[in-house]
Amino acid sequence: MKICPKVEDIRSTIRAYHAAGETVGLVTTMGALHEGHLTLMRHAREDHDRVVATIFVNPTQFGEVADLAHYPSDDARDIDLLRAEGIDALFLPEVQVIYPPGDETIVETTQLAHMLHGKVRPGHFRGVATVVARLFNICQADAAYFGEKDYQQLQVIRRMTRDLHIPIEIHGVPTVREADGLAMSSRNQRLCAEDRAAAVILSQSLDTAETLVAQGTTIEALGAAIRTRIKSEPRATLRAVDIVAAETLAPVSGPVTEKIAIMLSAEFGSVLLLDQREISP
Repeated sequence: MKICPKVEDIRSTIRAYHAAGETVGLVTTMGALHEGHLTLMRHAREDHDRVVATIFVNPTQFGEVADLAHYPSDDARDIDLLRAEGIDALFLPEVQVIYPPGDETIVETTQLAHMLHGKVRPGHFRGVATVVARLFNICQADAAYFGEKDYQQLQVIRRMTRDLHIPIEIHGVPTVREADGLAMSSRNQRLCAEDRAAAVILSQSLDTAETLVAQGTTIEALGAAIRTRIKSEPRATLRAVDIVAAETLAPVSGPVTEKIAIMLSAEFGSVLLLDQREISP
């Protein structure tokens, strides 16, 4: 695996792949790799000749300095995992490479970034769109792979890519879960044992929602049932329950007659966790 710390390193590497007639799949990460990340890379490998990963803890998507400071990081461990997975190249830049001195350009989806989870995490999706646009421009891969767990993030990236005419395909990959149903996330490492046990309330609430939709229910009753279920867990501090049209994130109401997306956010201690599920009536 070739490790590329500079823009010219990763660009020349990917340019050589393309010159050889090979296609390139990209997986952008902030490190602290887990099975969810590796699953994205395996999907990329199924579709492409070469797989490139990035590790960059993006400071602009963190609302609080303390949250950034506590984000888990172990580059040596991550590099070992990537080598074992057969990744072809890793882009591993310093902050000043992505955000050079005098940097002043941002990328933002003006509506998607400020609704739903964007209200819970102001500025987060602006940071995501800005760094992903830069990584896409630097790497110039053929396709990129993202987990559906961060559902709104995936929609933001799709919209940004479309609006800016970036020539890259975006693939969403179903959420990878632990044996007890908890969605895999690098943030799970920060949970104490009690909060880790409590956090399964998110996936359990989505299971409840799926059952209610199958039985026939309304959006309003569904939201109330989810809130009640999560609030029954004393270690969970509910931040948001958003139920929207799956494709557009538009508000929905009344009987469930189309595919919906349910997006949850809750804090366990100081750790904010997200989960989601698409459900069809």
